Parts: sequence; C-alpha cells; structure tokens
Amino acid sequence: MTLFRNLLLAAVWAVFDTSFLSAADPDSASDIKVMSYNIRYGTAKDGENHWDKRKDFLAETIKAANPDLLGTQETLGFQRDFLAETLPTHEVLAAGREDGKEKGETTAVYWRKDRFEKLDGGHFWLSETPAEAGSMGWDTSLPRMATWVRLKDKAKEGKPVLWINTHFDHKGPVARLESAKLIRNRLPELGKDCSLIVTGDFNAGEGSEPYKAMFGLRGNEESPVVDSLRVAHPTRGVNEGTTTPFLAVPGNGARIDWIALSRDWKVSAATIEHPNREGRTASDHFPVTATLRR
Repeated sequence: MTLFRNLLLAAVWAVFDTSFLSAADPDSASDIKVMSYNIRYGTAKDGENHWDKRKDFLAETIKAANPDLLGTQETLGFQRDFLAETLPTHEVLAAGREDGKEKGETTAVYWRKDRFEKLDGGHFWLSETPAEAGSMGWDTSLPRMATWVRLKDKAKEGKPVLWINTHFDHKGPVARLESAKLIRNRLPELGKDCSLIVTGDFNAGEGSEPYKAMFGLRGNEESPVVDSLRVAHPTRGVNEGTTTPFLAVPGNGARIDWIALSRDWKVSAATIEHPNREGRTASDHFPVTATLRR
C-alpha cells in the first residue's frame, strides 16, 4: 500500500511540478550556480525519514544540482562533515549557533575550490549583540545566526562576492523582522564593493514583514538585494511553497527559502527543485537554486 501511495504521489507530482527555468542559456562558463537547502537536522526523530536513511539521497540531490555555492541550514556538525566528504571539490565554513564552535546547528557554506578563493569570512548572531556567540535576541526561541564569506571569483575579473547564509527563527515574528533588518544593514558593511548573495531559510513567506524588510523600499532607499525567483519569474505562481512532509506533493505553502542578490547579477535561471525517489524527498524542504552571471 505504501509503495502504491508513493507511486501515485510521484505521478501527481509530475503534473504539479513547478521547477522554474528561464529561457536564457544556463551553460555559460562564467555562470555561478547557487543552491540553498534546509537539510533537516540529523538527530530529529523522523522514523523512516531519519538522516541515516536519507543522507545518501540528499547528497545525490546536491551533486545532481552541481552548485558552485551551497548554503545549508539545520546542519549539525556530523552532517556538515558528511557533506564535506561528499563534496571534496568544495571548501566549507561553519560554526555551531550555540557557542560559535561545534555546539548546535550551523548555517554552513560550501564553495567550489577551483572557482573561488576565500578572502575573508565569519559569523554573526541574529540578536541585539550580533558579535556574541550564542546570543538570543527579541522574541527568538533559539540562538539564530548567519555565516558569511567574501570570495574572489577566479573565472571572471571583477568585484569579489559577499555571500551570507542564514536561518531565521521559526517562532518569533519580531525576531524574524529584526533579523531581516540586521542582515540588510550588514550588507553594505560586509559587502562594500562586492556583488551580493544572501541565501537561507527565512521562515517567512513572500509579502511578509521580513520579506518587505529585506527587499522593500526604506523611505526612498532601494534594498541592496532583490529576490532572484521574482527577477526570473515576475508573476507569482501556484505551488511555490518550499516545505514538505517528506513527500513529493505540490508545495502549496509559503515560499520561505530565498536566494537574494544585488542588481549587478543577471539571473539565467531560478528554480524550486523537486527531486524525489518513489514519492519521497530527501528533506522536509525543497532546495532552491539560482544560476547567475555578471
């Protein structure tokens, strides 16, 4: 019965699949493929969807997407290390959100070593004291953080890339709003004279207050970043939700996973990926990708 259900779901998904692809050529040698993926923390009591039963599928999903830049969320230390072993072509930067070292989930970033050279990197916490490891701010339920890296693109002359990867709180509406403001304020500081990329699980949908704080006008001042999916696909579509109960069913919830970028990027493609195996997914989030060029 379970097999029949999964096959039926896969068939339904073939009809409702909303992987978005632009008409532009995505094969330029200078393109950068960005992927953001909440991989679901590996100690969760998920039964048949436990990390040990899905980690190989998740690794295959990432390798099939072949990202130059991969930002993950809910990534515990052993998951970070598993992906680092799976992706020997990539370098990784991550710190535990509870102590800035190994304790707690990370917002790990992985970049292709033959394409990028790390110039600088670090972490800050989504709180009133962002330099304090493990700090909690506003009405957050847990410590939340962002990891950033400044990269030199070896394949193309031009500005460095400032990339921030983050995960907003799932309970605190004030914390989500203030976190969006904090990251927006940090972009000119950390990303001076850089092209900008922000990836993450923002636990807030399109049109929410955090979304407006990230992308909307502030007085007459434009945001330094735009929503990559909306650049590629200006009209909001159906089934754009990015969470799932580990099932390949239409994403009819909110699109809470975003890839933001500065206006000097051209978006060759923007996608909500829907990989599945017999109707099941490798995480409780769908990965999102964007293919960029300058």
